[in-house]
Amino acid sequence: MIPFIDLASQQARIRERIDHNLATVLDHGAYIMGPEVLAIEARLAEYAGTRHCISCSSGTDALILALLAQGLRPGQGVIVPSFTFAASAEVMPVLGAVPVFAEVDPQTFNLDPARLGDALATARDGGVEIVGIIGVGLFGQPADYTAIGAFAAENGLWVIDDAAQSFGGSWNGTPVGQLAELTCTSFFPAKPLGCYGDGGAVFTDDDEKAEIMRSCRIHGMGRTRYENIRIGMTARLDTMQAAVLDAKLDIFADELTRRQQVAERYAAMLGNLVETPRLAAAATSSWAQYTIKLPEGADRDHIAGVMKAHDVPTAVYYPVPMHEQPPYRHFPVADGGLDVTSDLCARVLALPMHPYLDAPVQEQVAAALATALGDSAAYGKSGAPREIASS
Repeated sequence: MIPFIDLASQQARIRERIDHNLATVLDHGAYIMGPEVLAIEARLAEYAGTRHCISCSSGTDALILALLAQGLRPGQGVIVPSFTFAASAEVMPVLGAVPVFAEVDPQTFNLDPARLGDALATARDGGVEIVGIIGVGLFGQPADYTAIGAFAAENGLWVIDDAAQSFGGSWNGTPVGQLAELTCTSFFPAKPLGCYGDGGAVFTDDDEKAEIMRSCRIHGMGRTRYENIRIGMTARLDTMQAAVLDAKLDIFADELTRRQQVAERYAAMLGNLVETPRLAAAATSSWAQYTIKLPEGADRDHIAGVMKAHDVPTAVYYPVPMHEQPPYRHFPVADGGLDVTSDLCARVLALPMHPYLDAPVQEQVAAALATALGDSAAYGKSGAPREIASS
């Protein structure tokens, strides 16, 4: 089976450096907030071009820390896309706040700036005070923070960039990390820059908010360990994960170049079969995933099954929109509905994507997809697409 994400090839490339870094941690024994944590924060801040990088225990905790820094209060609302991973939305209810689900653009899969007003109107009509927006850089491409930022400024809202998948990308030449007042990312192993466990970070130029987040990640700590000056949480990055990130950051720029090359080859091979991902003119992507749109009416489960039989794994990110998930059904949905979101959930399919994917293997992926699309079982009689079950 072709690896969907090939961490083994990456590890072979940097194993000596990883072993050295981990051995150093074992020697000094500072497993929590050891010197490697401060060191990787400094390296990451320099990479992103920000004053501060506050490392933490996951991308989800990064979002919670950012919301605490913004002073989000129970009952307040935050606009967020429904076509996203659960973490983008769940952090509001965790703090007693309200996610307000907005529509996405059919090409970029990110928040549609033209539809933000619908979400704002829905919330206000329901008596929910909207205070901010969480944009999501889905599959590696940053959202349009030029337009999102303009809408936010016009309506007195703050903006958080959920860059769990898009760290390493850019918008109008500005790197992710500088596109919003607070930028959150994840170091989950499958991410373009991942550790060997859970991890995350928040990037900002705001000194005061950086201090709040540093306090909140250690139980609201003040000047000393047992002085608590605010409600906090346990959200520290383990020293060993910082040591792994240090080794991976050495090759991150090169891996981003390789990911772009893989994406370009896929586009050339698959462009006449399916709708391939499209980048906005202002964007570069970290290509966390390579997600195609199948023809309308195609049987996605059957296509995935045929590809699996040809040793090509696939995945669906995401089969059910957040606003249709049971814990979220009672939260507001933007006026006009989320038809684009529903269509994407029914048609997207992710293909193998990693920096070490070579052309011959991609040709195997393309051949399997062509076979699956040409299989008569994927369509109804006389070549007409047959009805498929709701995802």
